[in-house]
Amino acid sequence: MKSNSFLVCFALCCLIAMATSMTPDPSLDNSDFVKITDVIPDAILEVRYFSTYNFVGDRIDGYNAPVSYLTKEAAAALKKASDVFVKDGYRIRVYDAYRPQMAVDHFKAWAKDVEDTRMKAYFYPELDKSVLFKLGYIASRSGHSRGSTIDMTIFDMAAGHNVDMGGTFDYFGELSHPGNQEAVTPQQYANRMYLRKVMVDAGFRPYEEEWWHFTLKDEPFPDTYFNFPNE
Repeated sequence: MKSNSFLVCFALCCLIAMATSMTPDPSLDNSDFVKITDVIPDAILEVRYFSTYNFVGDRIDGYNAPVSYLTKEAAAALKKASDVFVKDGYRIRVYDAYRPQMAVDHFKAWAKDVEDTRMKAYFYPELDKSVLFKLGYIASRSGHSRGSTIDMTIFDMAAGHNVDMGGTFDYFGELSHPGNQEAVTPQQYANRMYLRKVMVDAGFRPYEEEWWHFTLKDEPFPDTYFNFPNE
């Protein structure tokens, strides 16, 4: 009897293990995502993490193509903002949107290598690399991985260049705080506030540390950190 009980338990354990291994990983499901350019064909993509011009200095894991994804809900809201920008003579320029967890892990590994400071002069000249985790510039999780956050600016169609926001994307420092009026000119501050107003009106919430960063207020996956690649 003991032998039979053991066999039954063993068989049940095997079935449970098989069922678990066959359960789809929700973090790899991209069925609720769309390419931004499929929704906003005139969006300008400058996918920094597909290039080497970023704070790491290398192409980032998970960026296999220069494309940008958002959840369907976030993309629809972004289209509303884009329509306003276009009416006013601008186009959106996307630096980053959905970011796979493997990319965040790449950032974490880079941050621990304090000797690698190739891009310091461009992105964190005022800071020692060792404090980036402590100050929250690098984290183990990113809202971008939930699929409804975008990093962006706007391009002035008449002038033929980006609107002057008084700072560059991914600059680690107080200069990037959207409300920092002391570090920028009145016009640069007004440009930041215009970008912010249009995005907030479209359903996004701003981030007080970065003028370029916006997250959909009612994001559909607040607890899921996706990990499918951008390709």
